Amino acid sequence: MKKILSTLFLMLFLVHFSSAQKSSKKDVSPSLIDPISNCQLRYYYYPNLEAYFDTQKRIYYFKEDSEWITDEEIPEGYRGYSLYNKVYVFITDYDDEIITQFIDIHKKKYPYTKRGNMKMATNIAE
Repeated sequence: MKKILSTLFLMLFLVHFSSAQKSSKKDVSPSLIDPISNCQLRYYYYPNLEAYFDTQKRIYYFKEDSEWITDEEIPEGYRGYSLYNKVYVFITDYDDEIITQFIDIHKKKYPYTKRGNMKMATNIAE
């Protein structure tokens, strides 16, 4: 009897633990609003990848064969980049759906040097 109860308790614990893990992946971070533009801080821009990350949908936008691709991960070794070196910028002036239309503006505004540094461009006409 003790063996059956302990097995039942263990099964219930495992079911609860596994469902808690699944639901945590769907959690979306709370919305942050830029006080100047009044836009939601939704996108990261990676200058050396020329790629974006959507914090709401939790997907990346990047170019492959001149077409924009969406995926949950950047392919390993994409442009020789590691996401962990923390070279990214929050896009503060746009929070709608089609962020990729601004790639030319963001490339000028946030240029990336060969040394792995990002320079903030000044006097960019938008």
